[in-house]
Amino acid sequence: MGYLSSDSGVWSQGDGVRTLADMTTTPATELSGRLARLADLAYRRRGRVVLAWIAILAATIAIAPRLAGEFSAEFATAGSESQAAADLVAERFTGTSGDTIQVVWQAESGAREPAVLERIERLLEQAEQLEGIAVAQPPRVSRDGTIALATLELDRPALDVPAETGTRLIELAEAASGDGLAIELGGPPIRNAQEGGSPEFIGLIAAAVILLIAFGSVVAVGLPIAIALFGLGLSVLLIGVLAAVIDVPGFATAIAGVVGIGVGIDYALLILTRFRSALASGAEPHAAVVEAVTTAGRSVLVAGTTVVISFLGLFLLGVSFLYGVAVSVSLAVLIAMAASVTLLPALLAFAGHRVNRLRVPGLGRERAAGHETPAARWSHLIQRRAWPAAILGTVVLIAFAAPALGLRFGFPDAGNDQAGTTTRAAYQLVSTGFGPGANGPLLLAADLPATGAERELGALAERVRSDSGVAFVSEPRLNGAGDAAVLTVVPASSPQDSATTELVHRLRDDVIPQLANGGLESGGIEVSVGGLTASVVDQSDLIRARLPLLIAAVVGLSFLFLLAAFRSPLIALKAGVMNLLAVGAAYGVLALAAEGGWFGRLLGIDADTPVPPFMPVMMFAVLFGLSMDYEVFLLSRMREEYLSHGQTSRAVADGLAKTARVITAAAAIMVAVFLALAVSDEIFLKLLGVGMATAIFLDATVVRMVLVPALMQLFGRGNWWIPAWLDRRLPRLDVEATVPNNRRR
Repeated sequence: MGYLSSDSGVWSQGDGVRTLADMTTTPATELSGRLARLADLAYRRRGRVVLAWIAILAATIAIAPRLAGEFSAEFATAGSESQAAADLVAERFTGTSGDTIQVVWQAESGAREPAVLERIERLLEQAEQLEGIAVAQPPRVSRDGTIALATLELDRPALDVPAETGTRLIELAEAASGDGLAIELGGPPIRNAQEGGSPEFIGLIAAAVILLIAFGSVVAVGLPIAIALFGLGLSVLLIGVLAAVIDVPGFATAIAGVVGIGVGIDYALLILTRFRSALASGAEPHAAVVEAVTTAGRSVLVAGTTVVISFLGLFLLGVSFLYGVAVSVSLAVLIAMAASVTLLPALLAFAGHRVNRLRVPGLGRERAAGHETPAARWSHLIQRRAWPAAILGTVVLIAFAAPALGLRFGFPDAGNDQAGTTTRAAYQLVSTGFGPGANGPLLLAADLPATGAERELGALAERVRSDSGVAFVSEPRLNGAGDAAVLTVVPASSPQDSATTELVHRLRDDVIPQLANGGLESGGIEVSVGGLTASVVDQSDLIRARLPLLIAAVVGLSFLFLLAAFRSPLIALKAGVMNLLAVGAAYGVLALAAEGGWFGRLLGIDADTPVPPFMPVMMFAVLFGLSMDYEVFLLSRMREEYLSHGQTSRAVADGLAKTARVITAAAAIMVAVFLALAVSDEIFLKLLGVGMATAIFLDATVVRMVLVPALMQLFGRGNWWIPAWLDRRLPRLDVEATVPNNRRR
């Protein structure tokens, strides 16, 4: 077995492993040459490059709104029973989709009082004139007579109803309320009309403050912010155009916005840091720009590509609304990458040595030459106590991950909305008057023969009504042709209760099949269990089944990428395990927030909330790419140091010392940007924000600052070992180009 001697820096040749000399004389790749030419062009034609980006942004602002489509998403699961029920309703019941908006009111004098009914009827008549609403159904009244519920049937899927309809309904309800009458509204169109804050701009403000503290120069802060603003403006406009081509959910812009801002600032920060370092070493601005783009710029392209690949992996799940999210985020990342290696070098060419101007006293101080940095002292401390540090770091991550065992999957409903919203109030009124299950009724859609189905339909209603998990079953309602019928089934439990999920499976697997054996099917009747609650169950089952496939693909791709980049099986395996532990810790914090205890209340989550099953998938996709940012930048610098002298211990300490500041700043920006999602009214965006912020924080602190130096110290010369047969078969992915020797040209 061949190892590198940390004293001599020479590899033994026992098993054909490459020599250190071979490693250091590897020629620059074609990508290096192209990046060098691109950087040189951006420097020499800096005015034209900046004007070109401004022209692109101006043209997009002028043209994109004319081509933009409506944000919409199909949350049904293709091939599922709930989709079959929805298709039957859409086909046989002309003018209705099966989706509804709830109008619920409470009057102390009685919900049936003539004065109350007069105001309600006027409201319903006005509602029927709005786009997307087909007809209002007669109301149901609670047993005590104080609460009533009417439903507005929609002529299209709920998520395709224009936002203006929901906004107008809220205005009508507010105008009709008062004098002892409280009117509240429920349903997806109403939830979509309730606007929240802007997480993108809150994230930008937080990022600017962190950059100023880290670097102390207004000019240095302004450059990454400018890149992020260009990326945000272009991506938001182009995502609107994308919505005209494919289904894009409304929340995709928030996710793409915060990810785009985060990576845009991070990528610009990596290149800017390398540029300032080159200037400090005596390079002229031209050479410094070329060096920054051909070194840090390569890491940007590799890391950004992994983010795009990991998000496009969401297509493996077969959930259509995630396609729009995947493409939207990928678009934002691609724009950030392009701006970082073209627009930023041009701006750096203008700035030159003035990049450190407008300094804020006391901030961003550089340590004098010859003095050991805090990061170097920290690395030496960890390396001297490598075993205790490795064990403690692992225990911390496992402790954070432990609550993930209690993670409850499902979709938050109106009962998890912010207190004071009309949807939350409507949910509570419906639960009080008609039971919690009335907030998520099931829909039985029956395909009937031409005649003679009344007896079988009656038997179906009676059998379902006798189930202990059912609170109410409506009388069958036939379509005009008499070849289809629907029955509304109100569960005894709330939509997100596990008992409701069990009821859906019981109806499908037990109750209806038993009726079929008793003659239901022989009568030509086929019954599908649908409705929004059943659709949620179907999607949860699908994602839960395919999640292991996606995780295996992401971890496997991460391992292969690092193996090709650093030519080290041990480093690649270590990174994969560390990423899994960091993600597990994030899932644990996610579970704590979703429980709605003191931690959840800090985020505005005051009730036990299920975690949407697609959220762990999205977190995995984001974290895979973002963790590569820090992994590539840290390990590439360690490898660069190692190749210069062949001493692993010194390379680990020097690599950490030279990257700790930028990694800490980049991670702090990412944490702030993701925490900005907490201002959203969408519960799942709050949960996604806190989960992602936790993962980035743990990755940049426990993993990068403790486990990486400790484990690399323990692995010693084994860090750089690779069998010759594997080395010959792996593709070349040099993540760092050779630093030019003629910096002063």
